[in-house]
Amino acid sequence: MVTYIDATTAPMKNTGQVRLYGPEDFEGMRKASQLTARCLDELAAMVKPGLTTQAIDDFVFEFGEAHGALPATLNYRGYTKNTCTSINHVVCHGIPNDKPLKDGDIVNIDVTYILDGWHGDSSRMYPVGTVNRKSERLMEVTYNSLMLGIEAAKPGKTTGDIGHAIQTYVESHRYSVVRDFCGHGVGKLFHDAPNILHYGRPGEGVELKPGMIFTIEPMVNTGRPQVKVLNDGWTAVTRDRSLSAQYEHSIGITADGCDIFTQSPAGLHTPGLTID
Repeated sequence: MVTYIDATTAPMKNTGQVRLYGPEDFEGMRKASQLTARCLDELAAMVKPGLTTQAIDDFVFEFGEAHGALPATLNYRGYTKNTCTSINHVVCHGIPNDKPLKDGDIVNIDVTYILDGWHGDSSRMYPVGTVNRKSERLMEVTYNSLMLGIEAAKPGKTTGDIGHAIQTYVESHRYSVVRDFCGHGVGKLFHDAPNILHYGRPGEGVELKPGMIFTIEPMVNTGRPQVKVLNDGWTAVTRDRSLSAQYEHSIGITADGCDIFTQSPAGLHTPGLTID
């Protein structure tokens, strides 16, 4: 049984209750999220063959520091980096290092800034140099699936409606949705209730109510959905070595729909791609 709680009276831990935030909370979330979006915008011009993911990580820290924010991933459960950089068959939680990006790679960059206590969480895919049509199409379908999930996020709908919208679209293109990771409540906490599955049935799951804040972040594979986590304890890869892509927004449920807090102010929602 799902219970809802006024965010102003909720404890600062994940209790499994769904927090309902007010207008001032939405504004705080919007400021943190827009800082994250601006960072991701800046990275669009940087991502080229020869750039290391460590250089990306350094930029994320410096950009946040210059604007009074800290990366939420830094020292989170022992993670030592400021961002996650997931290349090609890496599904999520790729650890930045000194290996340079290569022409034709695709990379997901996942950034969460903490600003005034609020967590702005978002990720985008970036093509490195010239990518083939297979990679480009995967990114297009993944982005479109995210936006269809967001379109389904309205009061009275359910988390199952979001998952169903994503799953049916992705599978219609003969791709698969990763089951092992999901979206999540966000706000004053980095990870909170409810979980947002990217597959499901209409009408099932948690009912959406105004004031809810959460991420939607589908991970889509060209092959099978199964993943494995490497020995570093973080990096998740496709078991069949197929390509994977992910896009993520933080949103808040309103009286008649939702606000997308992490929209790109520069219109760079899909760097390097044209989405019809």
